[in-house]
Amino acid sequence: MFESDLMLPEFTSPLIGPGDPPPFEVLNPDGAAPVVLICDHASPAIPGALNDLGLDTSALGRHVAVDIGAADVTRSLSRRLDAPAVLAGYSRLLIDMNRPVGDPESILDVSDGTPVPGNRDLSEDDVAGRGDTFCLPYHRAIADVVAHLWRRGPAPAVVSVHSFTPSLDGEDRRCDVGVLWNRDPRLALPLIQKLRLRDALRVGDNEPYSGREKAYTIDRHAGAQGLANCAVEIRQDHLETSHGTDHWAEILGDELEDILAMETVHRVEHF
Repeated sequence: MFESDLMLPEFTSPLIGPGDPPPFEVLNPDGAAPVVLICDHASPAIPGALNDLGLDTSALGRHVAVDIGAADVTRSLSRRLDAPAVLAGYSRLLIDMNRPVGDPESILDVSDGTPVPGNRDLSEDDVAGRGDTFCLPYHRAIADVVAHLWRRGPAPAVVSVHSFTPSLDGEDRRCDVGVLWNRDPRLALPLIQKLRLRDALRVGDNEPYSGREKAYTIDRHAGAQGLANCAVEIRQDHLETSHGTDHWAEILGDELEDILAMETVHRVEHF
């Protein structure tokens, strides 16, 4: 699977059958760019053993199950930058990769008004099993890719790609794109400034979510290690076609290419 010395752990689980996808996918592990791309909500997949969590196929195509278009943007951006990327293999409805295992929001029995029958009355063993099966391998893969890149060059940056629904709870979200960050401004603020120079774009700073509240993955794999990081949220109506996802990968690629050339982005700093 990998044409490099990157070694990721073998993994089996009773929840993942022979016809199910793996819990993560790694793209371009030997990419030259000093940045790791991650996509927490890349897939709507549910393993066969869990019977689609009692949902119909239309629900699994909605934002409650997957960040629409985010995986395609990540794939295109990986090619555009020649960067390694790690994509989660299963739906956020099983367990949210961007939350600690056991967090009350990591497994929801109702998501944006949609009941999820397969998430009701789970035991602690059920929750732990999902964490071990889906979260642990994904986060190990991210850690291994970051370490692989770091061993051969400067401290890498980490960028997480997400998308958001144009309205939630009856409220319209007017930003075209948001950049989320916690304490480290090195990547986020230049990206916000550069995107705002594009006249047609409405760019949110910690909108529609705050990176100070919902940034578990980048905090774990970048912030805690002093690596420059941010998350990008693109409104989903921009990502409904391959033209749209390629366009956004081009926009982000153009801006990130300049920012990644800055030495300050590749220093270990704790904020």
